[in-house]
Amino acid sequence: MTFPALRERTGDRPETGPEVPHLQFTQLSPPEIREELRRWMAAALPGVTTGRSEISAPGSWAVFLADVAPAEGARLMPPRWNAEFAHLHADGSLHLALDPADHATFLSSGWGEKHPLYDRGINVVMLYAPRTEAEVEVAKKVIAASYTYATGHAPATGATAA
Repeated sequence: MTFPALRERTGDRPETGPEVPHLQFTQLSPPEIREELRRWMAAALPGVTTGRSEISAPGSWAVFLADVAPAEGARLMPPRWNAEFAHLHADGSLHLALDPADHATFLSSGWGEKHPLYDRGINVVMLYAPRTEAEVEVAKKVIAASYTYATGHAPATGATAA
C-alpha cells in the first residue's frame, strides 16, 4: 500500500500527554470540525458501525468493522484486535491503526505521533486534531488509509475527495 501524500502541517506541534489516555491538550478541533469529521466517518466508510470506543477515554467515538471482515494480517485496536480501527477523541485528535509499512511516512509528515504504547506492540498512531476545513481533508486521507489497512480495500470513490 502507498500512503497518501500529505500537505505540510502548519504551526508548532501540539502538546499531548505522555501516557494513557493519550490526549491532545492544545490546538484542539472546533466542535463543528469534530462533528463534520464524525458524520463523514459514519457515511463514507462502507461496512462500519459506530459507537463508544472500546479502548479509549470516555467520550471517544469509534468506527468498527461490522459488515466487512478485517484484512488478513491487519492488527487493529484492542481489546478485540479485529474491529475498532479508528476513534475520535473529544479534543478532535484521532487514534488509528495504520499499515506498519506506512508508519515512518506518517510520522515524518508532521501530522501525528506514536501512541505511548506503540513500542509495546500496539499498532496505533495519533493524528493531530484538524483545526480547519483544509486539515479535515488531510484527516480524511489518513482515516481512509486506516480503513484500507483494516479492510484490504479503499473506501468508495470520492471518500477522500475535497
